[in-house]
Amino acid sequence: MIGPRLCAATPRFPLVSLAHRNSKVFALASSNAVAQRWGKRFYAPIETETPHKVGVEFEESKDRIFTSPQKYVQGRHAFTRSYMYVKKWATKSAVVLADQNVWNICANKIVDSLSQNGMTVTKLVFGGEASLVELDKLRKQCPDDTQVIIGVGGGKTMDSAKYIAHSMNLPSIICPTTASSDAATSSLSVIYTPDGQFQKYSFYPLNPNLIFIDTDVIVRAPVRFLISGIGDALSTWVETESVIRSNSTSFAGGVASIAGRYIARACKDTLEKYALSAILSNTRGVCTEAFENVVEANTLMSGLGFENGGLAAAHAIHNGMTAIHGPVHRLMHGEKVAYGTLVQVVLEDWPLEDFNNLASFMAKCHLPITLEELGIPNVTDEELLMVGRATLRPDESIHNMSKKFNPSQIADAIKAVDSYSQKWQEQTGWTERFRLPPSRHSPHLTDIHP
Repeated sequence: MIGPRLCAATPRFPLVSLAHRNSKVFALASSNAVAQRWGKRFYAPIETETPHKVGVEFEESKDRIFTSPQKYVQGRHAFTRSYMYVKKWATKSAVVLADQNVWNICANKIVDSLSQNGMTVTKLVFGGEASLVELDKLRKQCPDDTQVIIGVGGGKTMDSAKYIAHSMNLPSIICPTTASSDAATSSLSVIYTPDGQFQKYSFYPLNPNLIFIDTDVIVRAPVRFLISGIGDALSTWVETESVIRSNSTSFAGGVASIAGRYIARACKDTLEKYALSAILSNTRGVCTEAFENVVEANTLMSGLGFENGGLAAAHAIHNGMTAIHGPVHRLMHGEKVAYGTLVQVVLEDWPLEDFNNLASFMAKCHLPITLEELGIPNVTDEELLMVGRATLRPDESIHNMSKKFNPSQIADAIKAVDSYSQKWQEQTGWTERFRLPPSRHSPHLTDIHP
């Protein structure tokens, strides 16, 4: 049996974290603050009676900064060993947050391990939206003697657990149930309106205390989630290198460290070596070494890479696509980011051979590489200009790049990716096509045969 993977690190910003532990309320960063964090400044929680306002402001640093969770644990049936790892932060009481589906599938394994070792566990059901209304309701359900907040599930559940933990000055343990993104390790949450629209980013001075992954749970998830995580993680090295070349400030608030850069590169190398085997393993529900490696790349390596390196055009293109309507929104985060990565490659004027190598790898991973596969084959020039303008909003990460662009250049690059990809498909006789799923949450992707 493949043993658990463990990674431990020292928390960052000790003085800030001390102030945080002594505070009662943390601050939310607005979209303008996101631009300042990516560019000039980052923010830390402070005590305030108006938590929606931006908190203490720190000037950007040219120091090398590396940030990470205190510990990372990954292994088969890890949830049955929860107390072994949770006891570092709590031995008496815990809150476990999960949506009803995750409760039905796996969250009770964590509860059982903690309860069998004498801990009192409060089970909370996440309502599905990481809105301030939902978060306030969940916060009020947490007992006063709670020692740790444990979030089990997808991105919004994880973000909610981080938010609640920081609002209560408690450690957080994050347990992703899919390997669909690198959000678990980060020191931020995305906050939505009650109807699901993006509202704010919430930044924290510390990353989660523990990232805890049961790969027996991950491998039972539909393969589409793993593929989306691969699409997200493929952008990490491309974007990090761009941020480093432009000498922009990383998410950690300083200059990217050598460690951060090499982790991003290791993420890329791991995916190139193991992604195709991991996808096939996932279709059979088996935890091979290749599958374990890709789960680590999607979650830990990509998470540390983007936070200690930075984001550039790929994620900005993803966000820019919110400017248009249509089937494109049936795609998952990583599926759209993959196309955005190809757009960044065009904007950076990579040689066509390098573009083709990346596009072919994405196609083999069942990621979209043409406008038709994105669900927008008939997108108009005006709609692409709308995407370009949204991509270039002042708070977007594309401004981390050394070269500056206009909406027309973004629109042209999006079309160029489509042309280059179609030409590659024609020249190589590639006939497999990414088939747009019926919904964003549909597990159905395409016919992938082991």
